Amino acid sequence: PAALRVRTWVDGVLAQDDTTADLIFPLAQIVADLAQHMTLERGDVILTGTPAGSSVVRPGSVVEVEVDAPDAAGSPTSGRLRSRVVEGDDVFDETLGSLPAVDDTQRAEAWGSREEAGLPPLPRPFALDDDLRAKLALTPVAGLSAQLRKRGLNNVTIDGVRPLHPDQKLVGLAKTLRFLPHREDLFASHGGGYNAQKRAFDEVRPGEVIVIEARGESGSGTLGDILALRAQARGSAGVITDGGVRDADAVTAVGIPVYTVGAHPAVLGRRHVPWDIDVTIACGGTVVQPGDVIVGDADGVIVIPPALVAEVVEAALAQEEEDAWVADRVREGHPVDGLFPPNEEWKARYRAWRETN
Repeated sequence: PAALRVRTWVDGVLAQDDTTADLIFPLAQIVADLAQHMTLERGDVILTGTPAGSSVVRPGSVVEVEVDAPDAAGSPTSGRLRSRVVEGDDVFDETLGSLPAVDDTQRAEAWGSREEAGLPPLPRPFALDDDLRAKLALTPVAGLSAQLRKRGLNNVTIDGVRPLHPDQKLVGLAKTLRFLPHREDLFASHGGGYNAQKRAFDEVRPGEVIVIEARGESGSGTLGDILALRAQARGSAGVITDGGVRDADAVTAVGIPVYTVGAHPAVLGRRHVPWDIDVTIACGGTVVQPGDVIVGDADGVIVIPPALVAEVVEAALAQEEEDAWVADRVREGHPVDGLFPPNEEWKARYRAWRETN
């Protein structure tokens, strides 16, 4: 049973060539497992997976399949089963139940790639290049907030969270994790094993920030030192939770930037059910989507839509330069009236200074 070979040809080209030795579970185990749940009788057919190489065929293609045992005495073989693919004319009866359906994801998987399936490439996800990341690291969150406000975005701060490391700057792209309120039956089905919380920390990519929706509920920890270590090992830029943190001293000692509403000794299951990842969430009173730009400093955390980040950071840096010039004038003894914000006279002086510096 472990030495049966399956080969498939499509239009004369070998597409599959493997043996039952490569089954994930051996045939004897498959039979034993099924026999625990149902009665097996002589002649029953058990369907398993298929070897690598399975792909798409079109009307007119000729498919040939052969099963043999090349290492057995006499090399027994089924012979080749030869079938020509034809396109049917029948329309499925909609009363039959679950009818065949296909989407672009299935097409790409069947062909092996979107290109082979004749599908347009997916848009490339937004990425922070080194230059943009460096500029964000130099820009205060307060300055970014002011620029977003000028563009009509006021509700973009994650409120109520404070940094465990106020001296560290946080810059990255959001990876989201959502907790629901605790319910015993849902925690039994979603809280144990490889749950959403563990997946988020195992899957976070370098430069991403894990942003956790905990509904502002601080009555239990939403991460501890082990998960902080895992995020650090994965290269995460930091973690933001509008819930509590367990083992706060140990999490702080890990050194990764973490923002939280505070410390709490209780485990996750006291208040939360880990539900899903990579979805739109609400954290600290603002909406966060996967891929949003996250920037944090001692003032707090701000969420920047990727489409605006380059424009906003350039404007914020320019404003920071102007504010620094204004501050120097105040140090020289000038009154703030007309200087902060600058009137036309002071604006002209600033422009003149810029031209010569």
